[in-house]
Amino acid sequence: MPEQNPMVSLTVCVRDGVDWIDGCIESLKAQTYRPIEIIAVDDGSSDGSKKKLLAWHDLEAEVPTRILTQEPKGLSSGRQWAVDESKGDWIAITDIDVRPEPDWISKLVENTQPIDENEKVVAVTGRTVFKHAGDIVSRVRSVEIATKYRSRPRQTSLANGPCSMFERQSLLGIGGFDPKWYHAEDMEVSLRLMAEGGTIVYAPDAVVHHVPEIESSRFLAKRCRDARAHTRIVRHYPRRKRTGPGLDFIGSSTVVLAVFPLWLMALVSGIPFLTSFITQPDWSWEVAQTWWQTKLLLFTLILMVIHEIILWRGPLGVVNRGALKAGKFSIFEIFKIRNLTMRWSIALWKGLALGIKDAIQGKNGHKPMFGQQQK
Repeated sequence: MPEQNPMVSLTVCVRDGVDWIDGCIESLKAQTYRPIEIIAVDDGSSDGSKKKLLAWHDLEAEVPTRILTQEPKGLSSGRQWAVDESKGDWIAITDIDVRPEPDWISKLVENTQPIDENEKVVAVTGRTVFKHAGDIVSRVRSVEIATKYRSRPRQTSLANGPCSMFERQSLLGIGGFDPKWYHAEDMEVSLRLMAEGGTIVYAPDAVVHHVPEIESSRFLAKRCRDARAHTRIVRHYPRRKRTGPGLDFIGSSTVVLAVFPLWLMALVSGIPFLTSFITQPDWSWEVAQTWWQTKLLLFTLILMVIHEIILWRGPLGVVNRGALKAGKFSIFEIFKIRNLTMRWSIALWKGLALGIKDAIQGKNGHKPMFGQQQK
């Protein structure tokens, strides 16, 4: 670390997260690194978050804490306003439902020095540990995130939103966070930084803890937003145009995508066989064993075997088996995992459909198509 520590601005945005504010701000003020400042933005909350956040405003404190408020404009807008108001050489970002370890910033700063002349470190990202509360949703999420980090290389392609730090001038040089972006603002910024020759370093010892993601509705809504935003990323940054490491934080979502189509094909292919079973009073195996029904039944059985392999082997299998080990193993738990995985797959397909709609309409950060104006 240099003789004089660089100033680090810690930024966080909140919309309707009143129950998480105190824990997050306390953990930011408890950072052992100095000098730091805290900038928190309320993005049009309606649950009392604004009032609770304003109670932390204190520019004269040992760790100056500044609270900004705005109408609901989105996370990217809030992050960029905090960047504009910051004084730090480095800008750290996190989320309101995250609790950084006291040495989080210290560990990030330790990794800002390049290891060779080819590196230009413009961002350092830490490791997020998702806690679980015993339920199936938080267990799946906890294991999935841990699996993603397990094989992550030192040079990465994503400075994750809950646990990262950016070199201020480099961040401003690529335009910062665009308010038009719908979700995945951390990925968009990361890819732009790499396109300009920057390096993003993964620092596994810079740890933050995420509160348990318990509610299935919240989990599924986030996965839908991920998929919706991913269409923008893939469209704007196809692999042939990207530099640096590939996308290393996709995880099991690509496998989950296959679950819903498999079940849909199995259902459709099995309908004729089930219809004959229900409608024919003198049903027998010989009656049902027509050529086409036998073929369809065989096809259905093959699809179900493939589904089982997806559920319990490969990237998704690692997550599901880990979730079972973290809880109580039972047939009921297996059923809950099947149910969650199906709904997860549907949420991803819904997000992709919305992302394609965004692309066609030129909304939410997509480049205009067919000459229309971006919205």
